[in-house]
Amino acid sequence: MDVMKPIEKNDIPLGDEWLYEVKFDGFRCELHWEKDRVTLMSKNKKDLTDKFPEIITYCREKQELMAPFSPLKMDGELVVLNNPFQANFSLVQKRGRLKSKDSIHKEMVKRPASFMAFDLLQQSGEDLYHKNFKHRKNLLNELFKTIALDSRIRLIPAREDAEALWQSIYDYKGEGMIAKRKTSVYAAGKNHHDWFKIKNWRTIQGFLTHMDIDNGYFTVGVYDGETIQTIGKCKHGLDEASQDTLKQLFLTKRVKQGNIYTLPPAICASINTLDVYKDELREPSFKQLLPSKPSSDCTIEQFNLDMAMIPPIIDIANTSKVFWPDKGLTKGDLLMYIREVSPYMLPFLKGKALTVIRSPDGVQGESFFQKNLPSYAPLFIETMEVDPDKQIVCNQLNTLIWFANHGAMEYHVPFQTIDSRDSPNEIVFDLDPPSRERFDLAIQASLMIKTILDELSLISFVKTSGNKGLQIHIPIPEGSMTYHETALFTQAIAWTVEKSYPDLFATERLKKNREGRLYIDYVQHGKDKTIIAPYSPRKTTDATVATPLYWSEVREGLFPDQFTITNVVERIQLLGCPFAGYFDIQQKQNLDKVLKMISSSGPRG
Repeated sequence: MDVMKPIEKNDIPLGDEWLYEVKFDGFRCELHWEKDRVTLMSKNKKDLTDKFPEIITYCREKQELMAPFSPLKMDGELVVLNNPFQANFSLVQKRGRLKSKDSIHKEMVKRPASFMAFDLLQQSGEDLYHKNFKHRKNLLNELFKTIALDSRIRLIPAREDAEALWQSIYDYKGEGMIAKRKTSVYAAGKNHHDWFKIKNWRTIQGFLTHMDIDNGYFTVGVYDGETIQTIGKCKHGLDEASQDTLKQLFLTKRVKQGNIYTLPPAICASINTLDVYKDELREPSFKQLLPSKPSSDCTIEQFNLDMAMIPPIIDIANTSKVFWPDKGLTKGDLLMYIREVSPYMLPFLKGKALTVIRSPDGVQGESFFQKNLPSYAPLFIETMEVDPDKQIVCNQLNTLIWFANHGAMEYHVPFQTIDSRDSPNEIVFDLDPPSRERFDLAIQASLMIKTILDELSLISFVKTSGNKGLQIHIPIPEGSMTYHETALFTQAIAWTVEKSYPDLFATERLKKNREGRLYIDYVQHGKDKTIIAPYSPRKTTDATVATPLYWSEVREGLFPDQFTITNVVERIQLLGCPFAGYFDIQQKQNLDKVLKMISSSGPRG
């Protein structure tokens, strides 16, 4: 049977008869899992098995556990995940085009794919097409609980709350949502009224410069300074009358070259699109023509801001103000970076008191710390009462963007949450070399510390400080250690490293006494003290970012100025987020050896 396809819809259907799922941007695919064979079959009946060997290997590892349920068939999406709500379409499309095993293996190692299952069509050889969707989904849920599938095969859960799910999809810039009728049976193609897809459109504005009379496509452009930059082509979405009017304008007031009719920038339109891929708009559709809009308003700067999807509740202003003169970067660049990086940055801010450094006039202007809520702040910003003040808590995208719009360049958080103020949920070593030129000292010290942490069975994460050093994060379960215990631990590690190379490393707090050595700052890890948050920009002249790294990257040739607000988001999309598993590790971190090591220092407390 052909796969069941959702029908596009502008509005989310609401009511008790519906369930809602995240729509991922990948390859629609069926996973056929038999006793001795696993295959991946696209919606067009193309065998994708050899393109995604990591999925097949994972299934084979689970073969014995799955035996009672096979043969089975799951419906789902093959994706390369950027975050829990967003897939990387360009990477999965690239995988689909590869032919050689070596190139497939190379991409697999760099960014492994996952099969996102949303339906169960066969189990233990029994076809389930005639069963209703809720029944099939319940069986799928039970299967995942029984087999404990994860990583390479994941479940797309069905949600009851459409509004909450849509908010997450918007915040994470996901592709959209699928609404499914609970009582629906599985029907081939679109011969139904039971599955609907609602796209998370980005709405951009541009002017129309060319019309191809052969295929009916209009070329869309914006101004980049005085130059016209083409951003894509669009054809669909207009009603018949608007389409005819637009064609007549090009046919009567144009310059004709072959089959192409050209007009100067005058006719503007708003266009829905999912993304930009290879300098083309993805799935563009006219929203409306804008006859009264001046073409001069359609700029590349506004296009980029529109593609970033700045929350409309934030009244952004002065986006052209230069914040980093040496790099020619503006407040608009800061806003776009913060919006794009928010899915990866916000989890490290949530539930913690936030301190920001605001520089309303850029890095060369005055700056100030702020941890208490200003009187003019909007009501949606959450706070923690610390009599007589209200400290900022950044739990949502709107808060993060509001502060960026008010010139917040740096975002610092403590080591504990607002719900557990006396015990940390992470341990951090701050490695501070005397200058960027001696960043090699930070590399050497971090690798020494990692070796010690590995011996203690601790899983650690590393990031640049965004200035001149490195910082090592060790996530720990909340309430598992006191600040007294973490102080004993960090001191022991710091002293060990210092004694190994006293001419290179120091724990001396007075800078004048370090004599060019790297400072291992373990004292900074304490109650209510703060550290720069992962992915926070820094108030440096070159717009550097506190950037999470893979440990394999910590080697000769690494420098902190390689990571700025201009390239960190692209880096995440290409390589993934090195801190992606941080909070899972936090729950599972084994502290037995650490607690044993510090037990001789006295009772816990």
